[in-house]
Amino acid sequence: MSRRTPVDAELAHKLSRRSMLGVAAGATAAALLGAAAPTATALSKPHGGPLLPPGRLGIQLYTLRDKVSTLGFDKVFAELEAYGYDEVEYAGYTQGSAGALTLAQLGQLTRDHGLKGIGSHVGYYDNNNANAYTFAQNLTKVLDDAQALGLKHIGTASGPFRYGSTVDAWKRAAADFNTYGAAARERGMKFYQHNHADEFSFATDRPDVRLYDVLLAETDPGLVFLEMDIYWAYVGQFRFGKRADGTPDTFDPLHYVLKQPDRYPLFHVKDGEHDAAARDGYRMVDVGDGDIDYQKFLDAVTRTHGGRRDHHWQVEHDQPIIDSFTTARRSAAHLHTLRRKGC
Repeated sequence: MSRRTPVDAELAHKLSRRSMLGVAAGATAAALLGAAAPTATALSKPHGGPLLPPGRLGIQLYTLRDKVSTLGFDKVFAELEAYGYDEVEYAGYTQGSAGALTLAQLGQLTRDHGLKGIGSHVGYYDNNNANAYTFAQNLTKVLDDAQALGLKHIGTASGPFRYGSTVDAWKRAAADFNTYGAAARERGMKFYQHNHADEFSFATDRPDVRLYDVLLAETDPGLVFLEMDIYWAYVGQFRFGKRADGTPDTFDPLHYVLKQPDRYPLFHVKDGEHDAAARDGYRMVDVGDGDIDYQKFLDAVTRTHGGRRDHHWQVEHDQPIIDSFTTARRSAAHLHTLRRKGC
C-alpha cells in the first residue's frame, strides 16, 4: 500500500490507529531514527556497554538442523552455551537419527545448558493432510506442546498466502491468526508470524496495497505479534520497492518496528552482502560479514520503551556455507562486539 496516498479508507484508518498506539508505547520513529544515527559527539565518546541486551541472544535451531540430526540436542546445546547464547528457538522437537526425546527431556536439556526456549516455528496449514501438525489442523496439540516446553512465544514461518494474494485473502488469513492468537493468549503465550520477502509484495487485486500492511491492519495487536526476519525484510525492500507499473513505493524495515515496537518481540538476525545482480539483491552470509547495519538497527530498537527488555534476537542462516557451528560461533561473536554509543 502506498504510504503517501492510502486508497483503502478502512485499511488506512486501522493502520493509522495501530501505528499511533505503537508510537505511544515507544517513541516517535523520527526521533528514534535520529538517535540511531551516530553523531560526531557520540562518536567522540568512549564506547559504552554491550549493545545486545543481556540474556537476549538466541538462535533459530533450523540453522543447526544438520548438527541436531547427527549429534543430538545435548551436544548442540553445549556448543551454543560455549558461544554465549542465552536462548533457542525450536524448529521441531525431534533429533532425526540422533534418537528420540520426550518434550520433558528436551526442556530439561535446554535448561541444563543455561539456555531458554523462547519460541518455536510450526506450520500454518496443510491442505493435503487433515491431521498435519499445523495451527490450522492441530491447534490444541501445537499449544499443548509449546506449553509443555514452557514457551512464551509460539509462531509460524509460513506466509499468510493460504487463501491467495488478494486483500480479502489476507483478511481471511488475518482472521485465522487472530483465532490462534486468542487461543495462545489463553495459555499465557504470544502467537507470532515470521516473514520472508513476499509478505512485502503487493496484492494481486490492488497493486497499490502492500500485503504486509493488510496483515498489520487486520490482526489484533494484542493477539498477533511479528518476528521480523531482518534479512528477508531488506530483500523485500529491494524486490518490492516499486509497484507493478513501476511507481516507486519504498519502505524501511526499521520504520515498521519503530512505529509499533510492542508488536515485534522477536527478530531473526541474519546478514547479506549486496548483490544487485541477484534476484534478492543480497547474498546471505554470516552475521557481521554483510552489509546490513546491525549497529543502527539494534541501537534504534533497544532505545524504544522496554527495548532492552522486551525484544529477543535470534541468529539464523538458512544455508550455512562452511559449517553451521562456525556460523553460530562467528555470528554470536560479532553481535557481542557491538557497543552502545555515547553511553
